[in-house]
Amino acid sequence: MTGWAAGALVGLGVALGLLIVLARLRARAVTLDERLAPYLRARDATSTLLREASPASAAVRLLGLYDVGTRLERFGSPRAEIRRRLDRACSAETVDHFRARQIVWTVAGLAAGLGLALLLAATRGAAVVPLLALVVVAGACGYVACDQALTLRVRRREERLLAELPTIAELLALAVAAGESPPAALERVATTARGELATEIRRMVAEVRAGAPVTTALTALADRSGLPPLSRFGEGIVVALERGTPLADVLRAQAHDVREAGRRALLEAGGRKEILMMVPVVFLVLPVTVVFAVFPSLATLRIGL
Repeated sequence: MTGWAAGALVGLGVALGLLIVLARLRARAVTLDERLAPYLRARDATSTLLREASPASAAVRLLGLYDVGTRLERFGSPRAEIRRRLDRACSAETVDHFRARQIVWTVAGLAAGLGLALLLAATRGAAVVPLLALVVVAGACGYVACDQALTLRVRRREERLLAELPTIAELLALAVAAGESPPAALERVATTARGELATEIRRMVAEVRAGAPVTTALTALADRSGLPPLSRFGEGIVVALERGTPLADVLRAQAHDVREAGRRALLEAGGRKEILMMVPVVFLVLPVTVVFAVFPSLATLRIGL
């Protein structure tokens, strides 16, 4: 059984190698769509050397596996969703680069699963089907782990944005109350503050300097973030500018609302942690306490008998 398992795994490795070679040979052919794309589609102005600086994208381009990433897209997040999450993570990475990195993670998972399967086949003589399932599951875990890593980056950045929003809102309120116009206040905060939200405001100020209206830039900021408090922040400034509402009062009210929401989130998280802490108390601490309380009595009864 060990020989059959080792032979099957070696055959799987050879099949994967042949698939990589065939994908590389197919990638060499230039299609009509690729020839017409530079003339019909918007091109990225980033240098080609900078776009290919990623080791993952370089490895995938060397092996010609971009077509494989396109086919694997049906099993994961759509292209538009990936682009939206990359924007929310403030990443300069393109969707193709992310797919390249996802393929590299998948290949790494397959390699780890294949190594573990060979080790199990050599030591315990496991059956072929479970070993093949182990290799496939390891590759799928690598594919999903790359997607989840991006989601974790987005969540952490959103947490930083929400933590910085009250301070930025109060700084804007102070600047507006001191007599500065909203664009000047935004520019002052962009030049003096540091953090994720300050970076977004600097990007918005750059759009305003390029000729975009302040309301349009604020709306774009709210759309990029995807956070309801930040969307309300942008919409509140837009409404204040259009209707003449006192902007300082609006910003202070928004800062107060964000702090209250954060306080409620902390209370809810504390309640969930309190419930989770009951698990070690009930199943670990309490049994040990009972044993220490009952064991001396049992020992005394045994000595008395």
